[in-house]
Amino acid sequence: MADLKLDQIRKSYGAVDVLHGIDLDVKDGEFVVFVGPSGCGKSTLLRIIAGLEDITGGDLMIDGDIVNTKSPRDRGIAMVFQSYALYPHMTVYKNMAFGLKLANHDKSAIDQRVREAARILQLDKLLDRRPSELSGGQRQRVAIGRAIVRQPKVFLFDEPLSNLDAALRVQTRIEIAKLHQELKSTIVYVTHDQVEAMTLADKIIVMNAGNVEQVGSPMQLYHHPQTRFVAGFIGSPAMNFTTVHVDAVAQGKVTVTVPGGAKAVLPFDVPAGDVGKDVELGVRPEHLSPGEQGDLSISGEVDVVEKLGDSTYLYLKLANGDRFTVRAPGHSRIKIGETLSAAAEAGASHLFDANGKAYDKLQCPPEYSAAE
Repeated sequence: MADLKLDQIRKSYGAVDVLHGIDLDVKDGEFVVFVGPSGCGKSTLLRIIAGLEDITGGDLMIDGDIVNTKSPRDRGIAMVFQSYALYPHMTVYKNMAFGLKLANHDKSAIDQRVREAARILQLDKLLDRRPSELSGGQRQRVAIGRAIVRQPKVFLFDEPLSNLDAALRVQTRIEIAKLHQELKSTIVYVTHDQVEAMTLADKIIVMNAGNVEQVGSPMQLYHHPQTRFVAGFIGSPAMNFTTVHVDAVAQGKVTVTVPGGAKAVLPFDVPAGDVGKDVELGVRPEHLSPGEQGDLSISGEVDVVEKLGDSTYLYLKLANGDRFTVRAPGHSRIKIGETLSAAAEAGASHLFDANGKAYDKLQCPPEYSAAE
């Protein structure tokens, strides 16, 4: 296994810049996930690491060696693509062994590696089958097994679950997590699905328009987003946002007026110069308690109700027209058309300036501290 270092990596296609100086350190054995919307540059960055795209500027190092000009096969990496790309006429065994055979590995070594990978991925009983006889999840495991047998320094995954249905995505996600635990391998994983990122990653890199917005553990990004973009991207359902007016600041507290006229005192370091301005308030649906009054209270008319069994999501239309999502218990009897109040602790809120940058939060309850 190996460390991976990106130093001011830039990529341009003619006059179009798609990556704007990416710096990143991936430690040996770390599971790192690139996440972001379509077109943010995450797959391009993965392809640069793999050697499938040239670097316009900067250095890429694997295990301390600069590999900018090395071919993919000389970098010690293995890549699992979105498509399985299995040979339809070959058995599972032959698909997994094919790359090693081309590299002239000894037959006994090939057999040992293939059977060990099959054991890890629970493919032992499927080695004689062809891809057409496998489910989508089994085919993806074969593609992962083909990468494992190469014993690479770094595994690269490019949205490997996007072709699977919801149930198979969950199952295969668990298998990838278990694979990482067993192999202790360095993994770089690309996805647009923030749930995959939250459940798999040791470290998440949130990308936006060719830049890194924030790097941190899943809980750090969830509890302490540094920008409005990260706050809105991480978490499901997404964070609620609405405009509030800054009335006063004093001793690490800010008093704001929320839609509907209610006041709230929040623990943020807001400059005195922002008094009188409008800023953006963020609160996650799961941090709002329906039917309650508290540090931060909002109210609105319920215009949509989603019952999911274990929970119910209530969509409120606020006085300014913004919509807030509130998570209620599954047995909630609140109906469309009712006016509902909901409250959150002050420390569970987030506040962003006009440029989308988070104000420093000066007090945070232990449950929101994410001290990992």
